[in-house]
Amino acid sequence: MLEIDNIHVAYGGIRALNGVSLRVGPGELVALIGSNGAGKSTTLRAISGLLRSRQGRIVYDGHDITRAATDRIVALGISHCPEGRRIFGGLSVRENLVLGAVRRKGALEEDLGRVYTLFPRLRERLAQAGGTLSGGEQQMLAIGRALMSRPALLLLDEPSLGLAPLMVEHIFNVVRELKRQGTTMLLVEQNVHHALDVADRVYVMETGRITLEGPAAELRRNPQVERSYLGR
Repeated sequence: MLEIDNIHVAYGGIRALNGVSLRVGPGELVALIGSNGAGKSTTLRAISGLLRSRQGRIVYDGHDITRAATDRIVALGISHCPEGRRIFGGLSVRENLVLGAVRRKGALEEDLGRVYTLFPRLRERLAQAGGTLSGGEQQMLAIGRALMSRPALLLLDEPSLGLAPLMVEHIFNVVRELKRQGTTMLLVEQNVHHALDVADRVYVMETGRITLEGPAAELRRNPQVERSYLGR
């Protein structure tokens, strides 16, 4: 479904990605792990068109999206739930969710119902301003908004960041349910234990490069991963 081949991204004169290549197959949940500053979020921003690769190719479902506009990328079926949530604090929960469906028409109430099933707490707070929600509720809202476009590929950037342990468990239970429903996902996550639990395959990124890749069960036993990310 997604093929990234040798992309290079820089912020000014600083190279953030140096020849990154990865793939995500239909129905897969692929995790991208690594330390802060490794280039994980930059990779997602390049896929969604927020950053441009200086070379290489990004192909999604047969379409070359390397230099495509972000709105076209969304229309093709990719939705990005960014790090830091980025909800509209002055808009209500419902208004935030409806904005997620702005690129398509029809079945709005059906899609809202799906989000409420995954996150019942959002139904209770429909008229509440997004900025008044707790951190966990804002993360629910960010994921729900991303789902409103009915993505074929969901990019999740640090969904557990800054959340209490019980909320982290809830968010990852939702990720498991989305996987069960067949949603293809590329997950960036610093909580490596949870990432390895839910992922089919994993890429390890260091200083803008992919240094390891393989099935999650295999990488869980890799000495480098155990030492660097699992505290063993």
